[in-house]
Amino acid sequence: MNQIPNASPYLSMEERQSLMQKQDWKAVVAIAMHCAAIVLIFCAVYYLPHPLVILLALLLLGGQQLACSILMHDASHHSLFQSKKLNDWVGNWLGAYPVLNNVSDYRPYHKEHHLHAGTQEDPDLMLTRGYPTDRKSMIRKCIRDITGQTGIKAYAALFAMHLGYIAFTQSGDIHRVAAADRIPISERLKRLAGPLAAQLMIFCLLWTCLHPALYLLWIGGLLTTLQLSVRVRSIAEHSVIDNPLDPHQNTRTTYANWLERLLFAPYRVNYHLEHHMLMTVPFYNLPKMHELIKARGFYEQGTLARGYWEVIRHAGSSAERNMAKVKNGSK
Repeated sequence: MNQIPNASPYLSMEERQSLMQKQDWKAVVAIAMHCAAIVLIFCAVYYLPHPLVILLALLLLGGQQLACSILMHDASHHSLFQSKKLNDWVGNWLGAYPVLNNVSDYRPYHKEHHLHAGTQEDPDLMLTRGYPTDRKSMIRKCIRDITGQTGIKAYAALFAMHLGYIAFTQSGDIHRVAAADRIPISERLKRLAGPLAAQLMIFCLLWTCLHPALYLLWIGGLLTTLQLSVRVRSIAEHSVIDNPLDPHQNTRTTYANWLERLLFAPYRVNYHLEHHMLMTVPFYNLPKMHELIKARGFYEQGTLARGYWEVIRHAGSSAERNMAKVKNGSK
């Protein structure tokens, strides 16, 4: 079942081609700001090592690590740069590798998500099903995230994927690979080379410029606040929706204020329905695309929310109170 919304009724061919045009300088500026934010977070902790500063830094760092994952995501669609080689290099070294992932494994997996979003064949279903839930359950999930329980399990599984013991997934749904089907050990070790090299580079840069102990903050973010940011992002994109089998309604666009963009919606990933409609539109053109299709009536059917708190509040409320799910933030 094709779960990709049809753009033709809302955008002309010329408009679609224009929206898909890449302007490399815009990507460079956004990535430079992302990297600068990470540097500022580390500098803040180094120069103001107060417990409250460390906690705030950890929260913000989780959002910036999510931004690394979104770079990997956009690179998997070849939507960052005109050059595919540069697209994959940046997607790996500034996106996937710092969060111990890689574009080549993620790309085919993520393609299946777009083709089967919301169906039983969707490989991301484990990330988004189970909502709405009650408030206590939501609190327990968030506690598991910020205490590292979710992160330890997630990264143990990710290393097993890199080594070929289980099939690649981002959802926690484990599929073991039979011994006869595993790739050679040399190839498996190559999968780890980039992610481990990136960790060594981050450690060496912190050691040279600030203090080596700051690397613990990076690992702490991967295991804790990144997991919380991923949960909120995933819920907003595909949970608590009216009809998982309707391409207009199995994905949500969520308006985001500046804080929500820092924590849950880097690189305009909150315009997620637009992304599912045209996957290769670069992130800086998604707001324009949103205004075009909204003006032409797409969101009379499509799913739109006023903010992340609105979606999370509904996802963490009782099922009875969610009979009218978050459908259109303009209503």
